[in-house]
Amino acid sequence: MRKLIVTTFLTLDGVMQAPGGPGEDPSGGFAHEGWSVNYWDETMGQVMVEATSKPFAMVLGRRTFDIMAAHWPHASEEEGGKIFNDATKYVASRGRPNLAAWSNSVQIEGDAASGLAALKQEDGPELQVHGSANLIQTLLRHNLVDEFRIWTFPVLVGSGKRLFDEGTVPAGLKLVDSTISSTGVVIGTYAPAGEIPVGTFARD
Repeated sequence: MRKLIVTTFLTLDGVMQAPGGPGEDPSGGFAHEGWSVNYWDETMGQVMVEATSKPFAMVLGRRTFDIMAAHWPHASEEEGGKIFNDATKYVASRGRPNLAAWSNSVQIEGDAASGLAALKQEDGPELQVHGSANLIQTLLRHNLVDEFRIWTFPVLVGSGKRLFDEGTVPAGLKLVDSTISSTGVVIGTYAPAGEIPVGTFARD
């Protein structure tokens, strides 16, 4: 059985939209594209290298696939280029993405949740979700995420697409690893921990 892992760059107020630069996702009039860029340091680079140092496949929504497919096939010499280009990319889309634009890309046919649930049952490397805000909402509703790797940046943007949006199913999480960059980015790895353990501070 394969683990499905969500890796997300997040602002302190919970927005994951367009961390990488202008033109990435201006939908809804989002005015702060590229908010993550100037916070990167060597620690963050090392964490990313470790996350991609063992075999993995990628799971991407259509918009994220198009963004990455426009860059990585032409940037194989960049750090991570060969790794991303060689990995299998599973694309969740109701339309017909141009799979030929990026080698080793496969469309998830039919319902994305059912398709990914079936993929998880197969033998193979872990499934890493990058970006893909809309797809993640589907994964959350169907309880398909085995681990969250959340990179929280010390920045507030006010509005935009959120990782945990309306309709998120309440659940407890367990912090299993954490790292802090020199720029104040908190990188936390969380695993599902069942129902929320509620209590009270009220005295009898």
